[in-house]
Amino acid sequence: MADIVLPDQTNGFGTMFGGDVMAMLDKAAAIAALRFCRQPVVTASSERIDFRTPIGQGEIIEAYSRVIYVGRTSMVVRVRLYAEHPLRGERRVCTTGYLSMVAVGRDGARPTPVPELLLVDDEARAEHAVGAEIAQAIAARKGA
Repeated sequence: MADIVLPDQTNGFGTMFGGDVMAMLDKAAAIAALRFCRQPVVTASSERIDFRTPIGQGEIIEAYSRVIYVGRTSMVVRVRLYAEHPLRGERRVCTTGYLSMVAVGRDGARPTPVPELLLVDDEARAEHAVGAEIAQAIAARKGA
């Protein structure tokens, strides 16, 4: 996903509102989860969102998302948001986040199983380990 930061998306410092950043992360995660399981999905939780650097008005932003872990009906999606100065081309990671998405039936009510995640390389296996830790933390919160 790509967009440009407009004046109505910025605060008094001329940087993008955190809520707008989170909305973009959520949408990118939903797209990755939907493409992965080809079923309707909903956001179950947001995990470990780190705002690393501010995003200025007029900057181009791009979100890259990837399913890194799957349970029976849920998925952990990693999203990286990059900001780029439109004239200089300087690019940086500005926000990273992990979101938990759940596949639901067409009625939107019942969770439904998702496909198995294939771990094709060392990077995928390393990200899967991070996703497993996040899934364990979510499960622990639910049990509390």
